[in-house]
Amino acid sequence: MTTYGSFPGTRPRRLRTSPVMRRMVAETRLHPADLILPAFVREGVTEPVPISSMPGVVQHTRDSLKKAAAEAVAAGISGIMLFGVPEESKKDGVGTAGTDPDGILQVALRDVRAEVGDDLLVMSDLCLDEFTDHGHCGVLDEQGRVDNDATLERYAEMAQVQADAGAHVVGPSGMMDGQIGVIRDALDQIGREDVAILAYTAKYASAFYGPFREAVGSSLQGDRRTYQQDPANLRESMRELELDLGEGADMVMVKPAGPYLDVLAKVADAVDVPVVAYQISGEYAMIEAAAEKGWIDRDKAILESLTGIRRAGARSILTYWATEVALTLR
Repeated sequence: MTTYGSFPGTRPRRLRTSPVMRRMVAETRLHPADLILPAFVREGVTEPVPISSMPGVVQHTRDSLKKAAAEAVAAGISGIMLFGVPEESKKDGVGTAGTDPDGILQVALRDVRAEVGDDLLVMSDLCLDEFTDHGHCGVLDEQGRVDNDATLERYAEMAQVQADAGAHVVGPSGMMDGQIGVIRDALDQIGREDVAILAYTAKYASAFYGPFREAVGSSLQGDRRTYQQDPANLRESMRELELDLGEGADMVMVKPAGPYLDVLAKVADAVDVPVVAYQISGEYAMIEAAAEKGWIDRDKAILESLTGIRRAGARSILTYWATEVALTLR
């Protein structure tokens, strides 16, 4: 005689029985509008230049960048974040090309705005590292240290020229103390109250940035540990969050995304402004490299990684797969 009392009455597996059931009960969904495409534009090239450590990603020409922006609109993603790569001869100690109205980043901003208008949020990296011959995110003092307040003066000027070039959103990524307040004041002084600030609130000194440095032709010697956050710290991020919001940040970011999902979740629980996460170059490169070896299923790994970031609390995600994934989701 069979005894049934020992079998479970509650069976969570019932909600996993088929694709349509799993889709109906999914707690987290990805949508094209959740995604933002980071893009690099390089001065003085006539063809896109592949980035060896980021298969499938290129340093764009001005023309290929406009095409990528148009494709992003068609895919339904929300934004494109631009990074400028100047000619090596134009780098100097204070990043002059970063505030030159005719510098590559400002030219690219005007190009993309002319191409897509307001159909795509045109976002601009606001930092000096791509434009300095020493590769740091700020101006150096006589001892070779990054001078916080001298750097803020440069950031204020950068914000104004980027706004004039057409940026809807500026993303100060240098982790200087007080940068959000100074940039907000600089924008308001020229009547650009409409330009939003995406604060890189929790940006960690990460080992996963390596491929990005190839992408922007970084001249960095040493590291950025005196201004980017220590990977060991979480409470420090919450302090940075409070400061950025008090200074007028419209959105806040956690970077990198995958290794810092605990930070992302903590930040998302604490605020009522949009939270953004940046799935950075090293995260991209690891999946692409493992997939190329046949060790993982590329497409499934991409979607799983993005779903995890979204589940942890990110409203929007910067990812180099943005356009590709958006087309898949559609």
